[in-house]
Amino acid sequence: MSDWIRLSAADPVVVALRPMAAGETLTLEDGSLLTVLDEVPAGHKIATRPVARGEDVLKFGYSIGKATEDLRPGVWVHTHNLRTGLSGILDYRYEPVPPAASVAADAARHAERTFQGYVRPNGEVGIRNEIWILNTVGCINKTCELLAKQGGALVSGRVDGVYHYAHPFGCSQLGDDLRYTQKLLASLVHHPNAGGVLVVGLGCENNRIDLFKQAIGDFDPRRVKFMRAQDETDELEAGLKLIEELADYAETFRREPVPVSRLKLGLKCGGSDGFSGITANPLVGAVSDRLVASGGTAILTEVPEMFGAETILMNRAADERVFGQIVTLINDFKQYFIRHGQEIYENPSPGNKDGGITTLEEKSLGCTQKGGHATVTDVVPYGGRVSKAGLNLLEAPGNDQVSVTALSAAGAHMVLFTTGRGTPFGGPVPTVKIATNSQLAERKKNWIDFNAGQLLEGRTMAELADALWERVIAVASGEALTQSEKNGFREIAIFKDGVIV
Repeated sequence: MSDWIRLSAADPVVVALRPMAAGETLTLEDGSLLTVLDEVPAGHKIATRPVARGEDVLKFGYSIGKATEDLRPGVWVHTHNLRTGLSGILDYRYEPVPPAASVAADAARHAERTFQGYVRPNGEVGIRNEIWILNTVGCINKTCELLAKQGGALVSGRVDGVYHYAHPFGCSQLGDDLRYTQKLLASLVHHPNAGGVLVVGLGCENNRIDLFKQAIGDFDPRRVKFMRAQDETDELEAGLKLIEELADYAETFRREPVPVSRLKLGLKCGGSDGFSGITANPLVGAVSDRLVASGGTAILTEVPEMFGAETILMNRAADERVFGQIVTLINDFKQYFIRHGQEIYENPSPGNKDGGITTLEEKSLGCTQKGGHATVTDVVPYGGRVSKAGLNLLEAPGNDQVSVTALSAAGAHMVLFTTGRGTPFGGPVPTVKIATNSQLAERKKNWIDFNAGQLLEGRTMAELADALWERVIAVASGEALTQSEKNGFREIAIFKDGVIV
């Protein structure tokens, strides 16, 4: 294995694949020798050519920022000598690029593939047959928690589990803030991984059940039940009775072969490091391309982590209408930062920086690789549900819990979650944790489902794409559970942008 990697011939930096000590000598691709001048952690950048102060530093062949001092060959390149080159609101022009040939070429090989799913009466498909308990307001979280625990024991073996998703909202929210909560929860009600849904209200909240029903729209009363806790003498007894009715309905479903074109994958990264854009993210991009080529759906979110790489996505828009939607998506999120008096480009996080990510451009160029090379077919608002196959962009922030919840609400059957730092978090749908490096995968086996770090140890992208694809099919078919599922880690978080009375 090499000690370093250069991601584009145009890059004046290489990425260290192991910790480097000052004074070490590296042999570059042309046979020349480079003396490392500083101690450099694994995943961080080393200059191999001079870069003058104020000039662009390239990685992946794109600018990741401006040098804040003259960079000599051999120096460690990071926050002390590199800054973002991004500023303000930009003007964009549609310059479409044709779809990558590799995307179309993959279609014939996988289009006939199936997984074992649950086909619902409305034609949607689930990969789990669970009962979900969703509360309209946060003050009954503990009631719902008890219902999930007791209900899970009551109907054990009849469904894939009974789960409650706690949140603190639904009361004293006003305007758009309340509508965000209602829209997000309503989309979760419709998720096909739930064979039955129990909606529990208190009775005096802003998000009262009759109002929430309007947000839900049409629903099957066999699948969705409602309970107002203040109206019940014993809300636990009443709730368990409803859970048993939902189990009666849910257990009528059986797994059956379903074309892979019906699968929807959410794409997310959390706790990136210097290897994210080299291993896990492009690997997920390869699987995303394969699914899209087979007629399926991939959903990419984390809008602030598109800043600096947004034109790549814009130029892959299916048409000018979608291009305009992407421009609005990006600029509206920038205005959100401005409205709250925050720096638009205040990213990456401390953990990202420790892992070797210096600027937002660098993070974005790595993050957007999860979307592969497919055409962008649609843009979905926060809390909305995907309606078009292909690569969709979803409005949501970078926060792990908020964005995975939004991906789930949008209809993702599972989320492919890349990480270089590690996290135990799991969303409402199976959350497949993909490590960017083997050290993390080995150290946190109870968190990590797949090791993309093998790409740095002799495995090819084609080999690992096949392996991850098979893991996705196994998870979708119920033949494999994610680590977060095994550990019972399931959470939601709702985006908040408004006043609480």
